[in-house]
Amino acid sequence: MPNWLMKSEPDEFSIHDLQRLGQARWDGVRNYQARNFLRSMQVGEQLFFYHSSCPEPGIAGIACISSPAYADPTALDPHSPYFDARASTEKNPWSAVDVTFVEAFERVIPLATLKAQSALLELPLVHKGSRLSVMPVSAEQWAAIFALR
Repeated sequence: MPNWLMKSEPDEFSIHDLQRLGQARWDGVRNYQARNFLRSMQVGEQLFFYHSSCPEPGIAGIACISSPAYADPTALDPHSPYFDARASTEKNPWSAVDVTFVEAFERVIPLATLKAQSALLELPLVHKGSRLSVMPVSAEQWAAIFALR
């Protein structure tokens, strides 16, 4: 079963927000490769919840996929920052999934710590310039990250 890493800016949606809600929609992904990863996700697969664009970026916890991918409704909402004028109810190119809270780490695993792990050299997250918001995590990478918590 694949594992994932998904990024969110904590001032917009954090692991603690997900913890409070229990379950939430992961939407607003506007990159085709990341969207394709969303579409390939299966219910029950786990993900590392990564806090990005913040003073201490890093992995903040774990969630799991709780729905298959479906059309992202934010693409149709003109009041949403993720609105896409090209999208329609008949042809919406964007997808979302629901995620369920599993665990918040006591401390964020910082990006610098992740970059220092030889087992994570192939993880796109640690590559300079990588901006992908959704990415697969191999079983070996998952184990290496999980051991850091």
